[in-house]
Amino acid sequence: MDGKSSSITAGKPIRCRAAIARKAGEPLVIEEVIVAPPNPREVRIKIICTSLCHSDVTLWKLKDPPAIFPIILGHEAVGRQSIRYSLRHCACWSLLNGSLLESVGEGVHEVVEGDTVIPTFVSDCGECTDCLSEKSNLCTNFPFTFSHWMRDETSRFTDINGETLYHFLFVSSFSEYTVVDIAHITKVDPAIPANRACLLGCGVSTGVGAAWRTAKVEAGTTVVIFGLGAIGLAVAEGARLCGATRIIGIDVNQDKCEIGKKFGVTDFVNSRNIGDKTISQMIIEMTDGGADYCFECVGLTSLVHEAYVSSRKGWGKTVVVGLDDPGSMLTLSTFELLYSGKSIM
Repeated sequence: MDGKSSSITAGKPIRCRAAIARKAGEPLVIEEVIVAPPNPREVRIKIICTSLCHSDVTLWKLKDPPAIFPIILGHEAVGRQSIRYSLRHCACWSLLNGSLLESVGEGVHEVVEGDTVIPTFVSDCGECTDCLSEKSNLCTNFPFTFSHWMRDETSRFTDINGETLYHFLFVSSFSEYTVVDIAHITKVDPAIPANRACLLGCGVSTGVGAAWRTAKVEAGTTVVIFGLGAIGLAVAEGARLCGATRIIGIDVNQDKCEIGKKFGVTDFVNSRNIGDKTISQMIIEMTDGGADYCFECVGLTSLVHEAYVSSRKGWGKTVVVGLDDPGSMLTLSTFELLYSGKSIM
């Protein structure tokens, strides 16, 4: 889309295609939808590349709240000008072709039409105590929730019959066009390949950040990663950049052994091939007492506990990265917490 065609649609509804989840666990359906123009402090962007995060799958399968239907899923994406990609060209799952930040609402000064942007599900108002602190990225003014609305608690999506379609994680990238609050937009260099940039919306930034910013992995330490999907591999890369000398990857897919090496994994454990031992028993033996840092990147509460047990007494740190059913509960005894000297976050 060029500037001329952008000016034609600015301030007007756009009719486009989207992949709609109408019922829990049922295949998404490509339908025509109406995307309203942005309200004040909102932008409408055209998605050119979006990837599929396992969190999308988790919420798609849920039948109970916070699940809601019909909904447009997707939250890892990029919108930018005059580039076309197809599935053959994208390392991620490329849903649609297109371009840029198409139009902006009143009061938006951070970006302009045509900018390359990444929508993010974690907000950043840039003004509150948390956003201004290096200790947190959990905005006070716009706290994270499983809200399915925009800031004014209305939707910008309807189907061609006028039925409201719900938003997902403030992004809804499985649509040719989407409307996003400015607090959920990050401007990026247009030179970044779209099939890489979209991963910065969640997987890569989450994984690298878990090692670098959350755990603060130190040089010379041992790291264990439960699950070598996109986020787990990003954790490995983050741990490598932090100087970890031993990075143990655990997965049920043997192919991840060679893939993991490219991201810094030094040891690989196929959890299906450890006999009668538990994963934590195996890790404690391999590390002579436990790892300095453990990361759960699958989204299974049972593995969170295994990761916690696998961390070293006295200073071991476990970071929960994967999303399980939001209602899942983690059970730890007070003895484990009080006398082990470990931490979990």
